[in-house]
Amino acid sequence: MKVLIPTPLRTYTGAHCVAGSGTTLSEVLADLEARFPGIRFRMIDEQDRMRPHVRFFINGRAVHDLAVRLDDTDELAIVQALSGG
Repeated sequence: MKVLIPTPLRTYTGAHCVAGSGTTLSEVLADLEARFPGIRFRMIDEQDRMRPHVRFFINGRAVHDLAVRLDDTDELAIVQALSGG
């Protein structure tokens, strides 16, 4: 499936879009971690929860569960909030 990578995580992938595989969001993130070590920790915390500043969208629909099912034809967009002062 197509995975859109936000700018802050592109240092891991070197690209704005990569291919991902898996049948759940958790599996896709594990696939990304296997190819781009360290990227998952930037999105998922030590308790296996989504970090508050990261959002996941499947085909434009927000998802909040790592167990959500995915198809090979889906598009996963990872969005990171930016903050400043």
